Amino acid sequence: MPAVVVVAVVMVMFALGYRYYSRYLADRVYGLDPTYVTPAHQFNDGVDFVPTNRHVLFGHHFTSVAGAAPIVGPAIAVFWGWGPALAWVVLGTIFAAGVHDFGALAVSVRHRARNIGTLTADVISKRARALFLLIIFFLLTLVNAVFAVVIGNLLVAYPGAVIPILVEIPLAIAIGQYIYRTRRPALVPSIAGVIILYVLIWVGNIWPIEITGLADQLGFAQPRDLWVIILFVYTFVASRLPVWLLLQPRDYINSHQLFIALAVIFVGVLVGLDRIVAPLVNDVPAGSPSIFPFLFITIACGAISGFHSLVASGTTAKQLDREPDARYVGYAGAIGEGSLALGSIIAVTAGVAASRAEWDNLYATHAAASGGATRNFVNGIASFAANLGVEFQLATVFAAVVVISFAATTMDTGVRLQRYIVQEIAELVGWRRVARNLTVAGLLAIAAPLALALLPGGGDAGYTFGVLWRLFGTTNQLTAGLALAVIAVWVLRRRRNPVAVVVPLVFLLAMTTWALIVQLREFVRADEWVLAPLDAIIFVLAVWLIVEAVLALRRAGGPAAEAEAIPGPRPALDPTGTERGAEPTDSTAASTGDSQRR
Repeated sequence: MPAVVVVAVVMVMFALGYRYYSRYLADRVYGLDPTYVTPAHQFNDGVDFVPTNRHVLFGHHFTSVAGAAPIVGPAIAVFWGWGPALAWVVLGTIFAAGVHDFGALAVSVRHRARNIGTLTADVISKRARALFLLIIFFLLTLVNAVFAVVIGNLLVAYPGAVIPILVEIPLAIAIGQYIYRTRRPALVPSIAGVIILYVLIWVGNIWPIEITGLADQLGFAQPRDLWVIILFVYTFVASRLPVWLLLQPRDYINSHQLFIALAVIFVGVLVGLDRIVAPLVNDVPAGSPSIFPFLFITIACGAISGFHSLVASGTTAKQLDREPDARYVGYAGAIGEGSLALGSIIAVTAGVAASRAEWDNLYATHAAASGGATRNFVNGIASFAANLGVEFQLATVFAAVVVISFAATTMDTGVRLQRYIVQEIAELVGWRRVARNLTVAGLLAIAAPLALALLPGGGDAGYTFGVLWRLFGTTNQLTAGLALAVIAVWVLRRRRNPVAVVVPLVFLLAMTTWALIVQLREFVRADEWVLAPLDAIIFVLAVWLIVEAVLALRRAGGPAAEAEAIPGPRPALDPTGTERGAEPTDSTAASTGDSQRR
């Protein structure tokens, strides 16, 4: 199968999804209101709440969610065949991720930009809030731990990436200072930053930096562990900085990088006329994980990901300038992530091997597919870049920088979000000193993922990308399902049709609870007494929260139910003295309020 044909068909489907389905969601399901005063304006503090141009915010949101997951997940999942993996990416992006990401952003904006876990108290119940916050804490622990190991392994394997990755941090701070102080558009300085970064890739390729000797002197078992500690120290500091100083400008640079990487993949495929050599459906060895349910948790980001609801409601909602921008930022961001997952599938099925036999050797077992995921992607990208005349070794450094940059941006956001969650949990249990002390909350936020990342064996192929990745994927998809439950209740309370939300909700909750049960049995048999209790706790919390969500859905959709007041930022007054964008507070939500929005 010519890879370019697959790319063309999928991109047309994505374009149609944005053109028609996202418009339906905006008008008929979420009811966006251009006059609504967003939290970015209501609570503008210059640190977290900052009204932001929608294109700039798209860059932040896109690169925050487009970490290593939409690369690694599809690169593993083609083990079952590129057909099932691609089908889940396409259908999941259009009908699940777009609904989820867009909806989480829209709901959060109407609830003072609170995260999806906190606003569960308003939408479902106060008890559900505590349960959801605990699940989110476990998810962020797994996200930050897995991505730290991914980055550490890549920095060890591709030492030419060290210089550009390290210099990108002060470069982003300089760009952030320039934009903030001059109030000039971000486009030109961010493009200049990308140019400097790519010059540094050439420099790094000539002078690679290895830390094996330093790690040995400090007593580390492997150099990756030293990188993991450095990463968590960095993210602890980064999570304390204003978003405009480091997070946003780094996102500007990485958003350009993302489009460049996609261009290298798709143009390289077109120029090289590469063919997909992997099987459409693979005959996997006996004893391999079953395609049901594990395909749907292996590919999380790139189809649908609960982490996106945390970003959308945790940082993006605080920066949304106008409510209609949620369609562009949320749904188009999901399309961008799906495009990256498509690129990953093409890279590891058409770029990494020249023949079926060579591909079969790379994907002989699930452990081999898991352990070689990032390496296969990097080599696939390098192959496409070579079609464009770039030297292969330099191209591998470029691809490694792309993956590390995305993963590091996700860690930046993930640790910041985990600090928020720690503070909220501390507030719930009455630990106000912890809740109000950013240093203590930040240290607690990095302690659990750091310990998990340094767990003995944590860097082995069969652990990080086989076992931990599946637990991360399960928790991630579970979070997505629970976020969809919150969105569905909110939509029902506004007297709108929730079918677009309920269908992916039911599918995800079925797949994730199934996976949790299967994994729990595997962990117990393998004597994994760290992961088995963690899996069991997440399962119990999930079932409990599902019951709470079902009860809330029944209340919201009952014949006696009335449209409820939805807390939100105090709307501004228009020149006549009436409130602009006020949320309907009674049954008029289905008539007068909705007709005004349409």
